[in-house]
Amino acid sequence: MADEQQQAATGGEGGLPLAGRVALVTGSSRGLGRATALRLARLGADIVVNYRGDEQGASETRAQVEALGRRAVSLRADVSNEDDVSDLFKRAEAELGAVAILVNNAGTTNDRLMLQMKLEDFEAVLRTNLTSAFLCTRAAVRSMMKARWGRIVNVSSISGIMGQVGQANYAASKAALIALTKSTAREFASRNITANSVAPGFIPTELTSKVSQEFRDYYMNITPLKRFGTADDVAATIAFLCSPDAGYITGQTIAVDGGICMQ
Repeated sequence: MADEQQQAATGGEGGLPLAGRVALVTGSSRGLGRATALRLARLGADIVVNYRGDEQGASETRAQVEALGRRAVSLRADVSNEDDVSDLFKRAEAELGAVAILVNNAGTTNDRLMLQMKLEDFEAVLRTNLTSAFLCTRAAVRSMMKARWGRIVNVSSISGIMGQVGQANYAASKAALIALTKSTAREFASRNITANSVAPGFIPTELTSKVSQEFRDYYMNITPLKRFGTADDVAATIAFLCSPDAGYITGQTIAVDGGICMQ
C-alpha cells in the first residue's frame, strides 16, 4: 500500500501519473473509446484495446497507442458474453498485466418509439450497454482488490438522466449504469477502488452519425454552450477520473454536455 501511495504522490514512473498501470477500454476501436485509450496512454498507461467486430480500427488504435511509447494489445471479445469477458481478462493479464483501470465504453443504440419496440430490441441494447459493464466490472475488481487500487469509469449518457423519446431501451440502460456505478463505488471503496460515470451530451461519433438533422438542431438549441461536444471532451474527463488527482471522487456522475443537465 505504501508503494501505491508513493506512486500516486510522485506521479508514477517517469513523472507520468498512470505509468505502470494497465487500462482496458471496451469498444475502443474508434470514436470515444479510441480517444479515451489515447488519453490514458498519454498519462502513461498501457492499453488493452477491446473490439467486437472492427479489427482494423482496433489495430489502428493499438498502433497509435504504441506510437506514444506505451504497450498495447488489441483483443476481440463480445463483452456482453460472460465467457468472452472471462477470456478477455485472462488474455489481457497474460499480455500486459493485471487490469488496474477499466473504462466501460462499449455501447449501442436501436431507437424506436416504445409501441414499435420489440422485446428483443429492448433486451439487446441492455445487454450491450449494461450487462457488459457488470461482467467487466466483476472480472476487473478481483485483481484491483488484491492491488488495493483501481479505477472504474462507466460511460452513461444524459439520456439516462433526462430520458428521451424513442430511446426507452437506451435511456433505461444508461440510467441503470449510473445505479451500477454507485453500487460498485459503495462495495469496493474500502479496497481503494473508485467507480464513477460520465454522461455525455450529443457527441458526433459513428454511433450518432445516423441522427436526423432535426434531432441535431434540437440538441444544439438546448445546449447552453451552443456547440456539440467532442470525443476528446469526454475522454479528458474520463482520464481525470482515472488519475491519482481523482482519488477522493467516487460514486459520481459527471455530465459532459455543455450545460444541458445543469441543475
